[in-house]
Amino acid sequence: MARDPRYDILFEPLKFGPLTLKNRFYQVPHCNGLGSGLPYSHAAMRGVKAEGGWAAVCTEILSIHPSSDSTPYPQVKLWDSDDERSLRLLTDAVHEHGAYAGAELAHGGFAVANRYTREHILSPMDIPSRRDPVQARAMDKADIREYRRWHRRAALRAKEVGFDIVYVYAADDLELLQFFLSRRRNQRTDEYGGSLENRTRLLREVIEDTKDAVGDTCAVVVRLTIDELSGPDGIVAADEGRDIVAMLAELPDAWDVKVSGWSNDSETSRFKKEGYQEPYAAYIKSVTTKPVIGTGRFTSPDTMVGQLRRGILDVIGAARPSIADPFLPRKVEEGRLEDIRECIGCNICVATYNNASPINCTQNPTIGEEYKRGWHPERYKPAGSSDAVLVVGSGPAGLECAQALGRRGYEVHLAEATRVLGGRVTRESKLHGLGEWARVRDWRVGQIEQMANVSVYRESAMTADDVIAMEIPNVVLATGSTWRRDGFGRRNHKPIPADIDARILTPDDIMDGRSVEGSVLVFDDDDYYMGGVLAETLRRRGHAVTLVTPSALVSAWTVNTLEQEKIQRQILEAGIDVVTSHNLTAVRAGEVDLACTFTGRGRTVAADNVLMVTARLPNSGLYAELADAREAGQAPGLRSLVRIGDCIAPAAIVHAVFSGRRAAEQLDEAATDILSFRTEPLATDRPAPLSGVRPVRLLAAE
Repeated sequence: MARDPRYDILFEPLKFGPLTLKNRFYQVPHCNGLGSGLPYSHAAMRGVKAEGGWAAVCTEILSIHPSSDSTPYPQVKLWDSDDERSLRLLTDAVHEHGAYAGAELAHGGFAVANRYTREHILSPMDIPSRRDPVQARAMDKADIREYRRWHRRAALRAKEVGFDIVYVYAADDLELLQFFLSRRRNQRTDEYGGSLENRTRLLREVIEDTKDAVGDTCAVVVRLTIDELSGPDGIVAADEGRDIVAMLAELPDAWDVKVSGWSNDSETSRFKKEGYQEPYAAYIKSVTTKPVIGTGRFTSPDTMVGQLRRGILDVIGAARPSIADPFLPRKVEEGRLEDIRECIGCNICVATYNNASPINCTQNPTIGEEYKRGWHPERYKPAGSSDAVLVVGSGPAGLECAQALGRRGYEVHLAEATRVLGGRVTRESKLHGLGEWARVRDWRVGQIEQMANVSVYRESAMTADDVIAMEIPNVVLATGSTWRRDGFGRRNHKPIPADIDARILTPDDIMDGRSVEGSVLVFDDDDYYMGGVLAETLRRRGHAVTLVTPSALVSAWTVNTLEQEKIQRQILEAGIDVVTSHNLTAVRAGEVDLACTFTGRGRTVAADNVLMVTARLPNSGLYAELADAREAGQAPGLRSLVRIGDCIAPAAIVHAVFSGRRAAEQLDEAATDILSFRTEPLATDRPAPLSGVRPVRLLAAE
């Protein structure tokens, strides 16, 4: 299919320093939890992005020196020859598909803790570490000269290993150069502190150093926080943010601009919609002639075109949208907009990094699995047999499994008990703030509708006899789970005592539209989004709501998705009473007993209804019946029987989608004893003797 002419502007080449971008799609730096420890996985993931049509594919934060060590968080680094070899894997993978490779050179200053290297932490001024009970040391002028030398050396090494774009990074409230720029972080009295001109001095010097070192063949891009969203003491877009760009306007080859900190830059769809950073970036092109890159979780080509035509941006930057669909540019170019797998803005990709683990994505189960499992977001291995497959249940696991099996070429029969496809995704996306999560369902249903070999049977509740009678050799059960009503959960491993006349609700009741009268106490022992979302939903319906959690924070796990502070603020502003660090110990008609998780001190709270958000039970009855029938020889045609998603182990939607893809990939695959994936090669060369290691000169004053 030909490209729609409306989108031609997205494919116009652009002069980019000594380079020329082939289009306006640019994968900006983003973390991924692979790093230097999993170099083959990292290279394969970035390579797939390049294959998908992005003009440039960049690394995440690339540490330039051992005094910028983010352990335990996975990092890429450019410290020695081993790092150079691992990064060469990445640049080769990106170049193979005609894209430019970008290196985001970085030094974390006091945002890192140096737990592995145990080097002193560096900062513009003496300041406590964010992470540990230590302090960063104020850099003197000799230290600043050393830092400039490290950055220049890293730029030269980056060029040597094949990077085409080299970053000067001053963003995200994670980088030494931003700390020098910000009045909040820089209270120096020498030529590197005080006035904005002085605070900008080091950034200017590093840009000039980098241009001098590699600017003949590499594009030098400045990634800058234009608004710290911290009030007048920080960088503000309409004030110093604008002035910094104006002062350095023509020095770099391009500007990559954004807000910070990370929770403001990577807003979830629960709080911000596509293009939310435009108000902060709108002025940049009025003060520089150089190309401007910006982000905003862009998933719609129409929004992207609007950014270019209105002169907001020259280049569409994307991190999360490129994770959800690495082939987004190619699909726009080929006129396949309906095939774009749009980011839902859940920040599971961020959460996995914050848990120091490899990247996951709710929409794209192949991300991070390109090397390890050989998965690809667009290519599927052919079917291993001509046998048909029955998938029972059309939630996220069932839909993903059915569409992947269909792409493999199997004859697939998808049975859904209700009229509506999507399972929990359809139900949860109707709750306050979660509307974009319906994209998980919509993309998969759209793919299935294109396949003649996939049949969908709605309003088809299946019994064991029904399944056996179909005589389909492969059966996959995706029958979901049910929220518990008895209070069993993370903290309570037995039911909570409750009177028979107590009104106890579950999330399923609310999502089913059950009528609720009076006040509601939400007991959130789940810690993720559900308790907070339901509390807000009920409050918007006019109920008096109290949210009780044994955790010290509301929706405590959402610290990992960068939402927790926003969730708690929004809940408090909605007039919801919040009781943290309290467990639910008894439920009676009209009241409950609570106990402090620290002291055990009890209290009684009035509540007409109690909503238990604690744990779920797998809907495994159909599996048990079929397994028994198979064992008894009553299902002779049933060759394989598999459970996926919540009906085997209730979890987040991301896990259900992954489970569906894995079942589809492993059908007709020989079972292995231990590993069903490929591990990274391990270098076993004998390490150099300690006597051959040169001491690192960290601070010139020492």
